Amino acid sequence: MAPVIRWLSIVFVVSAFAACDQQLEEAVATPTDAVAAAQVDTDRIKAAATEPEMWLTYGGGYDEQRHSALGQINRDTLPELGIGWVYEMAKPRGAEATPIVVDGVMYVSSAWSVVYALDAKTGDELWVYDPKVSGKDAAKGCCDVVNRGVAVHDGKVFIGVFDGRLEALDAATGEVIWSNITVDQTKPYTITGAPRVFKNKVIIGNAGGELGVRGYVTAYDVDNGDLVWRFYTVPNPEKRPDGAVSDESLERLANDTWGDTGAWVTDGGGGTAWDSIVYDTVNDQVLIGVGNGSPWNPDIRDPDSDGDNLFLSSILAVDADTGAYRWHYQTTPRDRWDYTATQQITLADLPLGEDGANRRVVMQAPKNGFFYVLDAADGELISATPFTAQNWTTGQFDENGRPELVEEAVDLALYAVVPGPTGAHNWHPMAFNPDTGLVYIPVNEIPFFYDKTRNVEDSKSFWNIGYDAAAGWPVEYPAGTLDAVRDLDGGSLLAWDPVKAEPRWAVPFPLPLNGGVLSTQAGLVFQGNKFGEFVAYDAETGERLWADKLVGNAAAAPMTYEIDGEQYLSVLSGWGSVSSLIAGFTYGEAKSKEPARVITFKLGGDGDMPAALVDNVVRTPQSPMFGEPDQHQLGMQRYAESCHFCHGAFAVGGGVVPDLRWSALAGNEQAWDLVVREGALEKQGMVSFAGRLSKEDTDAIRAYVVQQAWLAVANGDALPPQDG
Repeated sequence: MAPVIRWLSIVFVVSAFAACDQQLEEAVATPTDAVAAAQVDTDRIKAAATEPEMWLTYGGGYDEQRHSALGQINRDTLPELGIGWVYEMAKPRGAEATPIVVDGVMYVSSAWSVVYALDAKTGDELWVYDPKVSGKDAAKGCCDVVNRGVAVHDGKVFIGVFDGRLEALDAATGEVIWSNITVDQTKPYTITGAPRVFKNKVIIGNAGGELGVRGYVTAYDVDNGDLVWRFYTVPNPEKRPDGAVSDESLERLANDTWGDTGAWVTDGGGGTAWDSIVYDTVNDQVLIGVGNGSPWNPDIRDPDSDGDNLFLSSILAVDADTGAYRWHYQTTPRDRWDYTATQQITLADLPLGEDGANRRVVMQAPKNGFFYVLDAADGELISATPFTAQNWTTGQFDENGRPELVEEAVDLALYAVVPGPTGAHNWHPMAFNPDTGLVYIPVNEIPFFYDKTRNVEDSKSFWNIGYDAAAGWPVEYPAGTLDAVRDLDGGSLLAWDPVKAEPRWAVPFPLPLNGGVLSTQAGLVFQGNKFGEFVAYDAETGERLWADKLVGNAAAAPMTYEIDGEQYLSVLSGWGSVSSLIAGFTYGEAKSKEPARVITFKLGGDGDMPAALVDNVVRTPQSPMFGEPDQHQLGMQRYAESCHFCHGAFAVGGGVVPDLRWSALAGNEQAWDLVVREGALEKQGMVSFAGRLSKEDTDAIRAYVVQQAWLAVANGDALPPQDG
């Protein structure tokens, strides 16, 4: 074993696995009496607009408009904007959270559900809480071990932990007050979204639809963690009551939209509520964005029915006190493309009533490419308009508000659907400016090949999609192919008029998955992008007014606050943060592998941006090419099914975890097997695949990875090994 152990030591250095996701020991700061407890309640969040110097909840206020009335940072003062402070988080991986700021203290989460309390003026660390998520649980996540934020209420900080816990922390010390396991931890559930708090209840959803679970949301008592109500978003397999508040509406509305057989009966059906949860103070209801079906392919999910599969891909309204059903609108009936409706839900008063009177509306730009405006009181559809390219519908709706589908997008015989599963808009928050009347949306344009005609029944994918994961993949391709594929992807920052249901302006990007958005009363829109920039745009015209170079990319939405008369502007950045959405659905190697940081700007700031890490990855094959074409073909298929969601399409690393082509693991069969088959890097999230893949399969994957490394050399994208 000694040679293997020595080889693994090399692997840890060369492949950068240890750097990507180490279980670091946290140095928890000694709590101090100077930490102000988060004295926040429902009334204070309702009145958030009267305290623009705070950022009290995930979306800035209950309406989740992500708009600030602060205006010290404006067109005239932008040139004075500089670094106020930078805080480096203890663990790497994706950074997606929006910080909360209450009375001078910032509460923010990072990868692995670690929570930090910082002095919001200086960035000094007050305390750190690490829930110690197991690396083995990382395998349950579709899209990295990310976390999008915390909630605060009555001296407590609430965190949804990746492994399915909901925990209440003492805001002054970070000590755990109570902890609840909210999911069946034997199943592939995770939590990545921010909890929401209202009326002494904290509500949390879950994720895992890609791997096969049944979705629900739960409200708990903020004081003791007791369950108050639970709403299941899809029926249970027997279509019997659960003893939950959802029983009546599932029986009345949903059960008949599902058949009695299929994968949903064993795997749960999906419908996870993994992101948007909004409290509507006017109608005293909770709006929940419901996720995709599991498997994606409804012919496997629910083969003896052609029903809508409620409440998949729906905006669902429930009573805030009891959780009882109020109304729903299904954005994608019988979802078959992973078109979640979990994306940000925003409330506003718009002149859409009779004679131009204000009407309280719900706005959403979900994955499917349509911008929806609904009446908040009853869910009536006001408008549904494509906000970007889409080819799964004709663009028209029938008299019942249902989209008219395109036949090829239903048949899915190697059909390139736009948008693909990354969506026209994903979790990256949008913003609404009530002064301009515009919604600012980070838009993606990423097609995806769906094929349900081959390689489905014998798939060994742990992703429960029901389609050929390798659809459209060649084993070999000429130079320039990847560049051509990348050119199909793109994005934009879009200013959308929800009253006229039309675009006002757009700033195009050659890359998708750009960051979340902040709007300010000073007429500015702030956004990070995949070039590692932090940019201010004119809210009326889209003119680029200011930019600064970050260290790493920024996918998270910025936020702003004020202390002692100074306005601050904070955004999270880091490696993996943009491409951690679904690395395998975007084509391109990550350019930055920086640790997660909170980067905070202020006028006159003279701090320094940290120096970028040196990229020491040697892009050259680690082994001579081996294997025959049949083995490469099998390796490509198995890689696509089980590896590319993290390690990148065509074995081109997407940034969440290392590019295997240049890893020393690929160069040694024993080292490869220790990791892939025996789980030697389980603590870093790389679990054993021996229970799912045979030795023949994993050998073929290694052969394919090495073949792809040499293909990169042949195509001029990498260097051959140096002699000696």
